Amino acid sequence: MKQMMSILVGSALLVLPAQADLKSDVAAIRQVGGEGKGNVQAAAAWQSLAKGGAQTLVPLLAAMDDANDFAANYLRSAVDAIADRELAAGRKLPQDDLEKFLADTKHNPRARRLAYELVARIAPAAGEKLLPTFLNDPSIELRRDAVQRLIDAADKALAAQDQAAATKEFSNALTYARDEAQIKKVAGELRKLGQEVDLPKHFGFLTHWKLIGAFDNTKLVGFDTAYPPEQAVDLAASYPGKLETARWVDVATPNDYGMVDFNKPFGDMKGVTGYAYTEFNAATARPAELRLGCKNGWKVWFNGKLLFGRDEYHRGARIDQYRLPVELKAGKNTILVKVCQNEEVKDWTKEWEFQLRVCDATGTAILAKDRPATPKGPVSAKKAEAKQAK
Repeated sequence: MKQMMSILVGSALLVLPAQADLKSDVAAIRQVGGEGKGNVQAAAAWQSLAKGGAQTLVPLLAAMDDANDFAANYLRSAVDAIADRELAAGRKLPQDDLEKFLADTKHNPRARRLAYELVARIAPAAGEKLLPTFLNDPSIELRRDAVQRLIDAADKALAAQDQAAATKEFSNALTYARDEAQIKKVAGELRKLGQEVDLPKHFGFLTHWKLIGAFDNTKLVGFDTAYPPEQAVDLAASYPGKLETARWVDVATPNDYGMVDFNKPFGDMKGVTGYAYTEFNAATARPAELRLGCKNGWKVWFNGKLLFGRDEYHRGARIDQYRLPVELKAGKNTILVKVCQNEEVKDWTKEWEFQLRVCDATGTAILAKDRPATPKGPVSAKKAEAKQAK
């Protein structure tokens, strides 16, 4: 039988799990995994944790810090159950402790977001006061709400026909926005107001590349075939290609979402493989992420090391579809992307392209020291967004 402890809150006597039991219950939940692993034990532990009092909320939030997604869902549910019960009974939640937890950006972003929701629920004025402080927060969840506040203010200014105020609020929102939907909304409104918006720079998309093609990918042989660029990148070299000699060509994409299209220099080809190469001149050594979107087969090398690859085709592409952690070196860093096109001939399989950006873990762009200007081109924002949504 589990040991219990009792505390007096107001006029009510609460019976709570002992601290040792809280730790063991949390440990049981943290063992849960995919395919039902540990669910029976986790469900029993959840029943125990959900009976806890308000003082267990912050420890449960802290337990989410390095928990997997399955365990985090259990813990969040326990927090919700406790908060609902305590508030329904007219008891208070520990607002000061929740705000201290929220202020520590080292905690799990989802846990901090949940702490904020609790604070805003019990003290709406305090929640409103905290919101602007999240504009540059590492938690995308918290940042999104803060940015939305600016967007709402801009929309209100537009409704009042105050274009100057709307432009100011939208511009401020774009500075801090990391959510794709919010960025699209803000960029569109700013352009309607006559403002130039450099979305590739905002996202950190790499727009200038050296491309070479086309090598063979008949019967999908190209993905596992190490063509010459994988062995050494020699931009002056040429090689036997599938139909003709393969040479490096310069490509600068004006696409709002950094889409690099192999069909532009090489034509609409099927059953082929191409490579794209660029150099990224980093100001300092630091952690970063390469974020790729691609509906073709692909591999990515960073500073000569293979990071990852996927041998699948035309299952859709989206921004930040794949996130590849890297360590930037101060100075030159090399990026090589291999993109394979299959032999499917339906209209919706014509795309032979990719997009790649460099950013930090929050999605904030990391720009090269010598980043070239974003190319100007005929691709309109509307067309770019329509293609990105496919």
